Amino acid sequence: MYVREIFTTDERAILSRFFTNIDGPVFALINLPEVVKSALFARYSRSHKSLRRLFLDEFYDQTEIPIEELDDSTANADAVSLDRAQGLFDRVFSEYGDDSVAQLGGAHIACEQASNILTKVLEWGRLAAYLEQSTRYIFYDQKLGDRYRYIVPPEIESGKIALRYKNTVDWLFDEYSQLVHTCVTFYENQYPRQPDDSRFIYNASIRAKACDVARGLLPASTYSNVGIFATGQAYEHLLIRMNSHPLEEVREYAEKILIELRKVIPSFMKRVDLPNRGGAWSQYLKENHNAMERIALSINSDPDPICEVSLVEWDGDAEKKIVAAALYAHTDLPDTQLQTVVDSMTDSEKREVIKSYVGHRQNRRHKPGRGMERSFYRFDVLSDFGSFRDLQRHRMLTIDWQRLGVKHGYSTPPAIHEVGWSQRWNDAMGRISDFHAVVMNDHGPEVAQYVVPFAFKLRYSMQFNVREAFHILELRTAQQGHPDYRRVCQRMHTLIREKAGHKALADAMSYVDHGSYDLERLESERRAENRRSVSAD
Repeated sequence: MYVREIFTTDERAILSRFFTNIDGPVFALINLPEVVKSALFARYSRSHKSLRRLFLDEFYDQTEIPIEELDDSTANADAVSLDRAQGLFDRVFSEYGDDSVAQLGGAHIACEQASNILTKVLEWGRLAAYLEQSTRYIFYDQKLGDRYRYIVPPEIESGKIALRYKNTVDWLFDEYSQLVHTCVTFYENQYPRQPDDSRFIYNASIRAKACDVARGLLPASTYSNVGIFATGQAYEHLLIRMNSHPLEEVREYAEKILIELRKVIPSFMKRVDLPNRGGAWSQYLKENHNAMERIALSINSDPDPICEVSLVEWDGDAEKKIVAAALYAHTDLPDTQLQTVVDSMTDSEKREVIKSYVGHRQNRRHKPGRGMERSFYRFDVLSDFGSFRDLQRHRMLTIDWQRLGVKHGYSTPPAIHEVGWSQRWNDAMGRISDFHAVVMNDHGPEVAQYVVPFAFKLRYSMQFNVREAFHILELRTAQQGHPDYRRVCQRMHTLIREKAGHKALADAMSYVDHGSYDLERLESERRAENRRSVSAD
């Protein structure tokens, strides 16, 4: 079916070191620097040649190297014209402004010992992949060196409250340590291990349950590790934003990331700190932030008491519009005409279209098409910071959040009363509230965020289309999820059905789980162990 390009024996030997196959129409690039791959694709878009022929003609420039000497990976890289690739990349990217070229190369970066304030900045961008250390799988009383896992902000480190900050946060971690191990003993007594459950999956489930309760004591200064894979363009945008941030930790971390990225994808990082490019962009963002802060300070109003989750905006005609959008790709009618056709349908006919479009879903990963993106929901949420950390990582939605503080109060898990910790929990939140006021007075609201425990409430808005609602609400209400964010997403689903009146759409989200469970992780751990057993066999 496909025309096979002819290469000489020597050319095939060369190509075999840089491409996963030589004859097929689909192949991957290997053993090449990111700038070479990006420049090669940039040139590819404006050439009649195949990629492999283009590589041989314009990027491989040491044909005098004997084939047998190219087995070493270093020799592979040396056999490629880096200067040619660099020059082409600079012309296209820097001179001509074709930012799409910056999407063709990427890098993996590990970001460790980042505060939970910084992690939210790192994970703000949509066009990247993130994995963040979970608070459910490790006990945070395990120290790094001689100190608990938290950052002392640069603004505080050399100031007059540095010692008080360390003593207060150390005390908070001491309380966390005692609570998490108290919870382990409590849950072991409440849920004895079943004969069919291995010690491994039982301990993991108990640990997750205990950590879910105790994490409310962890301050936002707690360390986390984040793994990022992103394109050069995504990293450039990330660093420009970070350079405009009011917190020193964020700006200092941007410098560290830039240093490391310049070791692996230097060509992509040229504009970040140029005064008239990335520098001007960062200044623009900083000026806008400061202007909005000044305006916000002039608003003298106290927050109205509202529910944890409020549906504040939706499309009353969502189901009609989605029916038309679902039919669009299957007809030759213009959108406006399809809307008229749908208007003449009965309710049962519209429900049948939605039912057919959704189809028979065998699991939550089976989702309907992009017609579901025709309408959206906007929620205002006031939940604990711990829940926000999990929900914020959904990159396809639009999410904005306010500063973390203490004015909205805090959440108390039911287990706190069950293990006899109510007074200690309330005392801890009271002490931190008092210290938060001290940090506010000395360093302002941005720095004061570091001392606020995860249990305190944060206000944030989440706006997402119906298709994304399938993903978020079904994933985040799954049995193994944290009870707090499960509750938030369960409420969202109920509001879609009852307040928006979108019963057909709510029913289509058939994997939203409104149940409540004891050891949330147990069934998930059992399934994982079964998969491991099958794999071992």
